[in-house]
Amino acid sequence: MSEKPDTPTDTRARILDAAGRILVRDGSDGFTIAAVAKEAGVSKGGLFYHFESKDQLIAGLIQHYVSGFDQLIAQASDEPGAATRAYLRSAAQPAPRPVLALLAAAISNPAALESLNQRYTTWQRRLDHDGIPPHVATLVRCAIDGLWLAETFDLAAPNPATRSRMLAELEKLID
Repeated sequence: MSEKPDTPTDTRARILDAAGRILVRDGSDGFTIAAVAKEAGVSKGGLFYHFESKDQLIAGLIQHYVSGFDQLIAQASDEPGAATRAYLRSAAQPAPRPVLALLAAAISNPAALESLNQRYTTWQRRLDHDGIPPHVATLVRCAIDGLWLAETFDLAAPNPATRSRMLAELEKLID
């Protein structure tokens, strides 16, 4: 039985996954169209079919990584603290390695950083109107963002027991 050929969506996802791997492995200096195309197993023309420029590829990478988080926040109920709890639940597991790719992509492209900033602004607006004191929601968001940053860059990240206690304390603040 032969394998089903890739759909454009499959190819696009494969390109984005390859771009993320290259950013994590090789940094922004190794992030070239040729390298991404090779890693994804497509021609440069095939890559350009999906992304017209390197900037669009970076924008696509950011969209790829934040879309799930967008859904998580958007699906939060109207119950007080629901969106803040969703933000907190997103930290149930340590930050995935692609977060590093996302940060590297944003840093290497000012337009991409602005796109990410717009996403954070939208998330923060939702947290500000979450039915709990806005400073509590913001404290939880900043604590989770800091935790992800510490884990992503191995900046004295807390051990698992401390991490668990931190998340429990943040949950108490929401209640």
